[in-house]
Amino acid sequence: MSHASTDAAVHRAFLPLMALACGVAVANIYYVQPLLAQLAASFHTSVAGISSVPAATQLGYAAGLIGLGPLGDRYPRHLVILGMGAALVLVLLAAAFAVSVPMMAVASLGVGLTASIAQQIVPLVAHLAPAERRGRAVGLVMSGLLVGILGGRVIAGLLGQWLGWRAVYGLASLLNLGSLLMLWRVVPRLPPDDTSARGYGQLVLSTLGQFTRHAELRSAGLVGGLFFGAFSIFWVGLTPLLASPSYHLGPAVAGLFGILGLSGALVAPVSGRRSDRPGGPRRVMFFALTAVLASWALFAGGAHGLLWLVAGVVVLDMGVQGAHIANQTRIFALDAASRSRINAVYMTLYFLGGALGTLVAGQAWALGGWPAVVGAGSALAALALLLHAAWNPRRGAVD
Repeated sequence: MSHASTDAAVHRAFLPLMALACGVAVANIYYVQPLLAQLAASFHTSVAGISSVPAATQLGYAAGLIGLGPLGDRYPRHLVILGMGAALVLVLLAAAFAVSVPMMAVASLGVGLTASIAQQIVPLVAHLAPAERRGRAVGLVMSGLLVGILGGRVIAGLLGQWLGWRAVYGLASLLNLGSLLMLWRVVPRLPPDDTSARGYGQLVLSTLGQFTRHAELRSAGLVGGLFFGAFSIFWVGLTPLLASPSYHLGPAVAGLFGILGLSGALVAPVSGRRSDRPGGPRRVMFFALTAVLASWALFAGGAHGLLWLVAGVVVLDMGVQGAHIANQTRIFALDAASRSRINAVYMTLYFLGGALGTLVAGQAWALGGWPAVVGAGSALAALALLLHAAWNPRRGAVD
C-alpha cells in the first residue's frame, strides 16, 4: 500500500465517509417501496402488477453481487467502485424517464446491479480494519447502510408525495453523482487481493466455489435470505395497507415509517462489538432472529392500529440489522483473500431472499390482504430461526 493510500485508509473520516457512500448507494434499492401506489397509478396497473419493479431491483442487486462483486478481489477495487458508481448515475436517470412497467423494470434491474457498489465498499473496510476490530468497523459502515435504507424510504415518500416519483429518481442521480466524486477523492488505491484467477469466467467460477467450500457461508446465506425475505414482505405490504380504507394514508407516511428503523442503525455497533467476541455471532444471531419473529406478532394487529405497526418496525429493523452484522462478521473471518467473493455469495442469497419476499408480498396482498402478508412474513421469519437453531457449527450441518 502506498503512503498516500495508507493515509486515506487510516484517516479518521474514512469510515464515516464509507458509511455515507454505502448509504447513498443502497438507498436506491428502497426508493421504490413507498412509491408503489403512485407507480401503479402512473402505469395504470395494480400493486401486484407493479411488484416486478421492486423485485427487479433486488434481483439486479443479487446479479451485481455475483457478477460484479468478485471483481473487487481480482482487480484494483477503486477502479471497480468508480466504474460502478458512474454507471449507477446513468441508470437512475433512465428510471426517472421510464414510460412503462417493462422499461421501469429494466431500469430498476440496472439500478440494483450497480447499487451493489455498496458491497464493494464493505469488503474494502473489512480488509483495512485490524482483525480484532473488524466487527466494529463493519458495524459502523453497516449503520450508514441502514440509514441509507431508511433515508431512501423517507426521501421517496416525502418527495414523491409533493413532486411525484420521477423527481425521486432525478434527485437520486444527483446524490449518487456527489457520492461518486467523493469516492474518487478518498478511496485508497490498492493492488488486487488475489491475482490467481486469470479471466472473468474463472473468477465467477471461483466465486461459486466459495459456496461449496464453506459450510458456514451456506448457513449464513440461507438464513440471511429468509430473514431478509421477511423484512421485504413487510415493507412491500405496508404501502397498500396504509393506502387501504383502514388508513387512507399516502406515500409520505409510508416513507416516514423508515425513521422508526433508526433503532436498527443504533444497534449495529453493539452487534458488531458482540460479534467480535468468541462465539458472539451465533449468540447475536439467535436473539436477532427471535426479534424478527416477534415483530410479526406485533404486525398482526397492524390493520387495527398504527401503534402495532410502529412497535413492529422498531423490533424488525433491530433484529434484521443485528442478524446481518453477525452473519457478515462470521463470513469475513473465513478467507481474507476471498472476501469479495464470499461476500458476493452471501449477499446474492440475501437479496434473492428479498426478491422472493417482494414477489410474495404483492401476491399475498392480492389474495388475502394484510392477514396474508403477516402469515407469509411470519413463516419466513420462523423458518430462519429454526434453521439457525438447528445449525451445528462444528459439524457444518443442520442436525
